[in-house]
Amino acid sequence: MKRGRLLLIVLVGAVLVASLALVGVGDDTNAGVLHVGIFTDLHAHDTDSPVEHKVMTTYPQRLGACVDAMNAWPADLVIQLGDFVNGAFVMGADLGDPARIVGILDQAEAIYAKLDAPRYYVLGNHDMYDLSKEEFLAHTAATETFTSFDAGAYHFVILDAQYNKKGEDLGHSGWVVQGNIPQSELDWLATDLAATDKPTIVCVHQRLEVDKDLLSGGGPEVLHNKEVQKVMEDSGVVIAVFEGHDHENDHTVINGIHYIEFDQLTDEHDSLPSWAYVTLDPTSHTIKIKGEGDQVDLDLQYWSDR
Repeated sequence: MKRGRLLLIVLVGAVLVASLALVGVGDDTNAGVLHVGIFTDLHAHDTDSPVEHKVMTTYPQRLGACVDAMNAWPADLVIQLGDFVNGAFVMGADLGDPARIVGILDQAEAIYAKLDAPRYYVLGNHDMYDLSKEEFLAHTAATETFTSFDAGAYHFVILDAQYNKKGEDLGHSGWVVQGNIPQSELDWLATDLAATDKPTIVCVHQRLEVDKDLLSGGGPEVLHNKEVQKVMEDSGVVIAVFEGHDHENDHTVINGIHYIEFDQLTDEHDSLPSWAYVTLDPTSHTIKIKGEGDQVDLDLQYWSDR
């Protein structure tokens, strides 16, 4: 073989290898795999609850460890599923000045902001005990209380269940457990889901699959939860619902949709700091959850008939 032709082949091969490296052949990015970090129920606070055996003052260490882990993974995006900050009321402790909660939120946000990936927020009931929605938005990177976005091959929906029974915004509410998805948000959800054909994950704080809950007055954790379920099922695109609120691991499948309750980041009854590494694969149609701390591992299939 002539030297010129050999040199040309070597150069073409080098360019091809470099091109493959740039597009990520052989790694998760090129395969369309998405890495999503999940944590919930941080309950950032300056006071612990001796009645609930809930330690909330360690939130800087716990959130910091979570953020460091997500950066090292690395996560493509991270979603916190609500109760990012606790209200002033703590069982068995003095109430204190509710105005200080904004400062605690600022401190927690400064730690979350060290994340190298985009970060997202779900509003929880405790977030609304001494803050308005406008205050929460003003002191975090969140811009809307409910929204949607695309990431890779997937569509994500962030729902806001922090409304009273009349469909009015919760805020400076003192103590509310049950959530509500008002009709206006339900209509928005139906329109949003109709506009995508991507596999979709819905994120909400209180659990949409729980119909009876003692703390929620014996009713569902989210008012009109059956209507929300029907909208998601009718869309044909929702593969999973990611939830917090109950501080425990749980997994339920209803009409083909996975409802996944994630464990807490806060310390309750000597629990370990818990978060989840979620790997979404559009080729194999899988949701793989690797848990940290008390979070369990799950290996789930969606759209198995496609």
